[in-house]
Amino acid sequence: MKRNMKQWVQEVLDAPVKRAMPVLSFPAIQLMDITVRDLISSSDLQSKGMKMVADRVPAAAAAVSLMDLSVEAECFGSQIRFSDDEVPTVVGALVSSAEEVDALKVPAVGAGRTGIYIESIEKAMKLIEDRPVFAGVIGPFSLAGRLMDVTEAMIYCYEEPEMVSALMDKVTEFLIAYCSAYKQVGANGVVLAEPLAGLLSPALAEEFSAPYVKKIVEAVQSDDFLVVYHNCGNAAIQMIDSILDTGAAMFHFGNAISMKEMLEHIPADKIAMGNVDPARQLRNGTPASVREETLRIMGECCNHPNFVISTGCDVPPMSPWANIDAFFQAVDEFYKNK
Repeated sequence: MKRNMKQWVQEVLDAPVKRAMPVLSFPAIQLMDITVRDLISSSDLQSKGMKMVADRVPAAAAAVSLMDLSVEAECFGSQIRFSDDEVPTVVGALVSSAEEVDALKVPAVGAGRTGIYIESIEKAMKLIEDRPVFAGVIGPFSLAGRLMDVTEAMIYCYEEPEMVSALMDKVTEFLIAYCSAYKQVGANGVVLAEPLAGLLSPALAEEFSAPYVKKIVEAVQSDDFLVVYHNCGNAAIQMIDSILDTGAAMFHFGNAISMKEMLEHIPADKIAMGNVDPARQLRNGTPASVREETLRIMGECCNHPNFVISTGCDVPPMSPWANIDAFFQAVDEFYKNK
């Protein structure tokens, strides 16, 4: 359903009771009795899974598709390790020299599994009409890092900056086209996940991440299509100026930082979301610990009208639904007792 997303953001800011917006999609496999491998291979299963999750958590502010940060690298040619109960991961390096970067072709959108993922959003838009639908997309440095190997990418930023810049240009070109394809099929926006930028120094992030994110934002963001920037690194506060300069409409942060401290740096007209630990709490915690952590974060942060409670990253596939339910129950409890 097409929406004025600029108006939606304002409505969220103005609402005294904020609906939670966790990055919640992969646990659909439990509701559907299928594997992760099944889910990532079918647009029908993905769209139906998003609908089942939306029906299970009517209090969620938006529906977010799979945060599968392997699909774009696979499209370029990377090898992927698949699992039945964990998200896919990239194996090894695709490029390790300036010559290989120069020879690397920018793939067409639709190659690999990208066509499946775009199709799933198109189908989900017809199934979910009571809230915005966001597609999950990897950020530019995080994609480049997977193509170069994450550890090596950090070294290349110092030793081969021209090679890194050349690769950044190529991945950004692809990501603009990929995000544009989601926009074309009706998505209300994308959650652009840039976790590897959180491992860079603020200076390197300003050189190798933020300007490329900004290019994507400027190319695709509009009144009816938003970019939500995600960074789950522990240096996000130190690099907040370059993050804000990307121009993204909303910001999402991980549990490695103090959300309370981060909110001191976020303009009042920008929504900031986070940051219940999805692994420690949603996957490995208990309903009681999830409740306690959710209430703690909300107690520290909800005095900021631009704060929306969320998970710090995507919820792992096998996270018990009892924990996920406890998260939403805690949100309800907080506002009832406020």
